[in-house]
Amino acid sequence: MSVRAKFTLSYAGFLLVAGILIISVVWLFLLRERSSLYLPPLEDFLLILSPRNFGPRVFSPAAIALLLLLLVIGLVGGWILAGRMLAPLTRITTAARRASRGSLAHRVEMEGHQDEFRELADTFDTMLAQLESQVAEQQRFAANASHELRTPLAVMQTMLDVALQDPSSDGREERLRAVNARAIALTEALLLLSRADQRSFTPEEVDLSFAAEEAAEILLPLAEKLHVSLELAGGPAVTRGSRTLLPQMVTNLVQNAIVHNLAENGTVQIMTTAGTEAVVLSIENTGELLSAEGVSTLTEPFQRGTERIHSDQAGLGLGLAIVQRIVRAHDGTLNLSARDAGGLRVTVKLPAP
Repeated sequence: MSVRAKFTLSYAGFLLVAGILIISVVWLFLLRERSSLYLPPLEDFLLILSPRNFGPRVFSPAAIALLLLLLVIGLVGGWILAGRMLAPLTRITTAARRASRGSLAHRVEMEGHQDEFRELADTFDTMLAQLESQVAEQQRFAANASHELRTPLAVMQTMLDVALQDPSSDGREERLRAVNARAIALTEALLLLSRADQRSFTPEEVDLSFAAEEAAEILLPLAEKLHVSLELAGGPAVTRGSRTLLPQMVTNLVQNAIVHNLAENGTVQIMTTAGTEAVVLSIENTGELLSAEGVSTLTEPFQRGTERIHSDQAGLGLGLAIVQRIVRAHDGTLNLSARDAGGLRVTVKLPAP
């Protein structure tokens, strides 16, 4: 039962009790000697419809009719008054719901006199402002640090490529090149995380089924190398969002499903469906049995799956973390669940346009 319904019933109950007390006082001091309390028949209720009828016989049906009227007034009036009183709380709840989805720029901005609700709204706005400032500062630091790292890493990569052309190289350059390439990939991933958090994109229509086909085509050589078959199904699933981030999200999910798979004869199933309110991307892969506790931590940054079969494809631990940020930036939901037969099921639900 909602708070508004509880307030309504409480208001109607108090009004009904007050009516009973008033009627009891009238009967006790004025009509006790001439009338007894009883349940009147239907014809007695008809007597109260005429204003010329007075007397003890009319008292009981009039009292019952008055109590019923008070009950109706209490329910209707209580519902209206409770709605007006709880309207500020509804605004605060809406702001909290938006903040939980990552939108920290929204404010309650309560008008009116300084009361308990106004104080709560102002406190909530202050908390949101502080959180937004801290998050923005962290995002700027990550973006600036990543930008600063890109140039020297790119220079180092070029120098290592040149050194590899030297016939006298002893193999250390190749190892350094691999380490440097990993640092570049990490920098690009941090930049992608920063862009997703800042929501710095213009929403456009994106078909997730088309993005899934592109990802499967790009990652097909990797899948064939690791003996993993890709299966696509479903129809168009159009949503609104970033033409850069959403395909990256799909690519990360498909690549993660390929790498975290069986050593032989693994499969990855990709399904897209569209509804009236949301579009759904579902990706399932075979693999080792996973625990619910382990699955719940996979979206944490730098968290790598412990059941990785292909160790030569070691990732950065940011794939699913990036996916979660992209989904959150598009007001969607990401659900990870372990399959009974082994492997992982990933479901992304995004708003329909």
